[in-house]
Amino acid sequence: MKHSSVSALPATGVAPTLLISGATGTVGTQLARRLAAQGVPFRALVRDVNSAPAMALQQLPGAELVTGDLNDPASVGRALVGMKRAFLLTPSSAQAEAQQVAFVEQAQLAGVQHVVKLSQWAAEAESPVRFLRYHAVVEAAIRASGLAYTFLRPNLFMQGLLAFQGTIAAQGQFFAPVGEARISVVDVRDIAAAAAAALTETGHENRTYDLTGPQALTHADMACALALATDRPVTFLDVPPAAMRGALLGLGMDPWMAEGLVEDYAHYHRGEAATVAPGVQQATGRAPRSFASFARDYAPAFGAPAPVVAL
Repeated sequence: MKHSSVSALPATGVAPTLLISGATGTVGTQLARRLAAQGVPFRALVRDVNSAPAMALQQLPGAELVTGDLNDPASVGRALVGMKRAFLLTPSSAQAEAQQVAFVEQAQLAGVQHVVKLSQWAAEAESPVRFLRYHAVVEAAIRASGLAYTFLRPNLFMQGLLAFQGTIAAQGQFFAPVGEARISVVDVRDIAAAAAAALTETGHENRTYDLTGPQALTHADMACALALATDRPVTFLDVPPAAMRGALLGLGMDPWMAEGLVEDYAHYHRGEAATVAPGVQQATGRAPRSFASFARDYAPAFGAPAPVVAL
């Protein structure tokens, strides 16, 4: 794969000094939109500038796309040249830890001053959840690097329910092995707002923000909120972990990722993600969105008309 940046300056005419990795994913897309709305030029690291998500990013004011492969540290290093701040996000995979540690090393070499890392709620080196272990390793590597950092540790995404939009729209139900455990789910738009603040403001250096919504809810609570927003019956079904594992593998998910999600839900089931934390307010200066507001905004995705989703 040839690695070359899009050389034209962004629409603002100002060269960007911050880079976003994971720019075409759920959080990265929201972050890019927020930066564009704020008039902040940015560079987005993508594998293919001709992909549909990348081309959509390229239409945003202030966006400059640069190609790179997270498995090719040299390409990442070239993308980081001239950047003062960087947002670190990669898809969760068996390679994520190595990719992110290499990113940190390249950031040091390129003279980046501040790394904002999307981590995860309860990241711990000794966690039984593989996702939480690798995030803890990368956090430690960033601290050891001497770079300024901001760690964003969000709880379960509200937008994660979009994975069930088909079954919710067609059958009025969704499932997970979580029982009646409460989880302080957070809206991805609030995660993006926290990331934008850390990337564009001072005062966020060397801080960790635990990002949650304003309430700890059961999945049955979420079903009720979706039913109210869509004016259709929606129910939650608790299932055994083996059923979830089988469903994920049946959809063709990588086994490492499928096992990780089962571990994640066991963590939720144990009640380890119920705390409501002030991180969104601390990072952005405003209260986090409620699940009810998420349900209203995203109701069209679940089969009912509703207003256009706001940033």
